[in-house]
Amino acid sequence: MTRMIRRAAVLGSGVMGAAIAAHLANVGISCLLLDRVPDSRTKEEEAADLNPASSTFRNRLAADAVARLKKTNPSPLYSPEFVQRIQIGNIEDDLPSLSDVDWIIEVVTESLPIKKGLYARLEQVWKPGTIVSSNTSGISIREMVADCGVGLRSHFLGTHFFNPPRYMKLLEIIPGPDTDPEILAFMKQFAEKRLGKGVVQAKDTPNFIANRIGTYGLLVTLQEMERGGYSVEEVDAVTGPALGRPKSATFRTLDLVGLDTFVHVANNVHSNLPESAAEERAVFQSPRVLTELVQRGWIGEKSGQGFYKKVKGADGKSVIEALQLETLTYEPSRKITSASLEAAKNAKGARARIKALLGTNDTYSQLAWNIVKPVLIYAAEKVGEIADSIVEIDQAMKWGFNWDLGPFETWDAIGVRASIARMEAEGTIVPAWVKEWVEQGHDTFYQQQEDRLFYTHQQTWEGIEANPEYISLAQLKQQKKIIRSNSGASLIDLGDGVACLEFHSPNNAIGVDILSMIQQSVEEVRRNWRGLVLANEGKNFCVGANLMLLLMEAQDGEWDEVDNIIRTFQNTMLTLKRLDKPVVAAPHRMTLGGGVEVCMPADQILFAAETYFGLVETGVGLIPAGGGCKEMALRVSRSAIDRDEDMQPFMNKVFETIALAKVSTSGDDARNLHFAQLHDRVIIHPDYRIYEAKQAVLAMDRSGYTLPPEEPIRVLGEDGRAVMQLGALQMHQGGYISDHDLLIAKKLAHVLAGGHAPAGSLVSEQYMLDLEREAFLSLSGEPKTMQRIQYTLSKGKPLRN
Repeated sequence: MTRMIRRAAVLGSGVMGAAIAAHLANVGISCLLLDRVPDSRTKEEEAADLNPASSTFRNRLAADAVARLKKTNPSPLYSPEFVQRIQIGNIEDDLPSLSDVDWIIEVVTESLPIKKGLYARLEQVWKPGTIVSSNTSGISIREMVADCGVGLRSHFLGTHFFNPPRYMKLLEIIPGPDTDPEILAFMKQFAEKRLGKGVVQAKDTPNFIANRIGTYGLLVTLQEMERGGYSVEEVDAVTGPALGRPKSATFRTLDLVGLDTFVHVANNVHSNLPESAAEERAVFQSPRVLTELVQRGWIGEKSGQGFYKKVKGADGKSVIEALQLETLTYEPSRKITSASLEAAKNAKGARARIKALLGTNDTYSQLAWNIVKPVLIYAAEKVGEIADSIVEIDQAMKWGFNWDLGPFETWDAIGVRASIARMEAEGTIVPAWVKEWVEQGHDTFYQQQEDRLFYTHQQTWEGIEANPEYISLAQLKQQKKIIRSNSGASLIDLGDGVACLEFHSPNNAIGVDILSMIQQSVEEVRRNWRGLVLANEGKNFCVGANLMLLLMEAQDGEWDEVDNIIRTFQNTMLTLKRLDKPVVAAPHRMTLGGGVEVCMPADQILFAAETYFGLVETGVGLIPAGGGCKEMALRVSRSAIDRDEDMQPFMNKVFETIALAKVSTSGDDARNLHFAQLHDRVIIHPDYRIYEAKQAVLAMDRSGYTLPPEEPIRVLGEDGRAVMQLGALQMHQGGYISDHDLLIAKKLAHVLAGGHAPAGSLVSEQYMLDLEREAFLSLSGEPKTMQRIQYTLSKGKPLRN
């Protein structure tokens, strides 16, 4: 039978339930969101004499949850209109409606009796074949439906989303003892392909995989902190990027999660472990400081203070204060540094950073070792108990806690033999299977053989199945698939006659080296390849052009050189656009300024779901001049000509988008800002971008690709420019923009309207590019623009002067 999920229901509209419903809506699945009927009317409902029998009252909890989705920042929704895919109701009245859905997700209070009671009622309306799952973070999957019939039990499993569901990659799937293998296989594939998740299969044990290991790691960190008398700032300096962990490190993470939530998670393990595991249970006993902070209500960001607190300084600026554990008072947070931390900072890549931190002998290196060692041992002890293999454990920690390396990858990075020797010299007992593995002559838990990765499994090497829809540029480079390369970019063979242009400059900023490689790639692809993909695996696709180079030339008054830089950029983008082979761009995450202008010449853009796409040049006192204004004007012109409509309203929106440096909040939102065209698509799973882009190139090639002819651009002329400038003037008079913003806006309006060309004129792309370049050069000489560029380079954020 071909199984599909078209419609789902979420039972429980709390923060997590509503966010899961939002993510289902994100991927096009209509969703019914149900919650209990409120216990009583609010004061507002009483004042309005709202009938308790009305649906408005009875559906209020779900309705309030949907309303919060629209206000939550960052948004759980890819695009605001997707909220229309969520319908509301209540469990008392609408439980029978569940017979019309394909998947039911329970997200009610983390209480076994409450869940069991709900499943007893749910079974009465359950339609055979409907998948049912619980989003529990640690309650036994088996126990929840122990009293239900085998029919429901065979279609039941755990689906533990990590919060927030839109942004967190990990989904732990936990089968029960009676879960049908076909249901399990379908849900793993569905969650990966449709929901865009990284799926790991966990065993039905307390807190499953990620929270079990992650909570253990946080608790041993707290214990080591108390033993060594370390400060909050010292621990966070060690347990952040230096250790291959997020910037939030230990205590900022706890503040974000909520100390009360963390205590609940830790207590769940403590209360569900057997008495025989006394030593392990002791670790999951909440430390004194956590208990005290929770009792005081200092539970993190949601209460305004936890391990950190933000206050106003004497100058009115925000100051971050850190908790002093001895006195439970706050002092301004201190910057921590040491030889080991500097060594880690200067190392390239997570493996090198961790090795440098642990290999530079000082106080903080010892602290890092005392934190890492027990986590490695604990992860090894839990193989077979919480997951079948080391792979699930490593992936769960990377996808659920944003670690750069999982525990076993970390062990490989620091050296398995050397670290075991150090552990044993310190009296630590290493799990028997690890010692046996090393005694067999193995030095790592993973090994790469040609194009396949293997891992240790029950004392043998087992291969990790290659996913044909995941293309790794890093692996292709290891396989010597580089066609051409320089310091800023590489052209890589994707196979089947398709090449990929990858940026790898610092921050993937566009400089002369990348422009040169684009030009070389165009010539290479024109002669020898079926098409070109623009994609990379950097943290962000591209943050824009190399501002430092531009600032230096402008400060030296080298205007001919600035003009040459912009001409080169424009000509390179035109060369890319006029390549007579299909070009597909696959941007991800931050794609700003010049990064957008690189994508726009492509025949198709495949946006990752999490793509933040925008022409942001006004933030540094400039306007887009690599073809961004020209391409946006072309799209407005094309749309107006095709529909025989007035161009002005469309151009006003484009003007506002560029003038205010608006950035899309997702790949879907790029369409709302007129960056995406009808044939562009959004790819939900980020790991599939390059594969899908390759397939798009091949499809165009097979269909007999021909280069589209150059299109003339119809312009608005002086009247259209006046309308846009009037809007900017009104914002200036209202105090919303500065004098310099107004100057930039006037020049932008001049370019978008076609300069001095009469209204309705058809102009060439080169004509529009010349207008862009003239405006850009003019603004480059403005002192306030130079101030903006310098501030952005030093502070990493825009200056509004």
